[in-house]
Amino acid sequence: MVNFENVREDVFIVLFLLVIFSPVIYQLVIVIREHKKERKLAIKRLRKLIKGCLLILIPVSLIIAVLSHTNYLDYEQPISFERFDEITFENFRGIELFKKTLLGSEKFAYVVTSIDFEVKGDEVEVKSLFHPSRSFVYDKYANSKELLTHEKYHFKITELFARKARKQIKNLDLVSKKKVVEIIKQIKTQERAYQQKYDYDTYHSYIFSEQKKYEQKIDSLLSLFANYKKSKIAFNEED
Repeated sequence: MVNFENVREDVFIVLFLLVIFSPVIYQLVIVIREHKKERKLAIKRLRKLIKGCLLILIPVSLIIAVLSHTNYLDYEQPISFERFDEITFENFRGIELFKKTLLGSEKFAYVVTSIDFEVKGDEVEVKSLFHPSRSFVYDKYANSKELLTHEKYHFKITELFARKARKQIKNLDLVSKKKVVEIIKQIKTQERAYQQKYDYDTYHSYIFSEQKKYEQKIDSLLSLFANYKKSKIAFNEED
């Protein structure tokens, strides 16, 4: 079966490159047609055109790459887990230059979250963050509560593993930045694996029963680690 979305993307890229390099192609034809004496001058012009086209292509490509990673044209700062209930699809501000569908459905989105940390004296702050300008939804005004719930549970998973990290750091006999970095690195690896399993088992929310199982399990685990919901860990304080 032909994937027409990929075909459209390939055609767009080819046309874009043809437009950028059209002066080069034209000059190349001239080089081929010119006599030996005039060919050297035509080759010099060709080289200049290639350099000029690359000077256009490189910055344009960098801009596209940057905006594909983070939409600075419609930027919103990362949101901490404390504001979880405020998140809607309107916060999904990321750019997908070639809008795709998932399994033929336009009810498609992805969320980008992270675990960040900072060591300050006898205090460590471990935060779970949702990145609006890196998260994408095909239709920002979609009314799919199921899809939004699925994506927001990715954020809950991130918070769950942030709490696990806080617990491990809190239980350290001797705290050092090296130890904290090791714990965060290990936790992030575990979190990524769990996020992938969540998507696989629920088939990106399409398997309703599995989705509900994960929701119950994740909520239960968050409650289990409720003592570690504060992002800051002070070592001179009791639990």
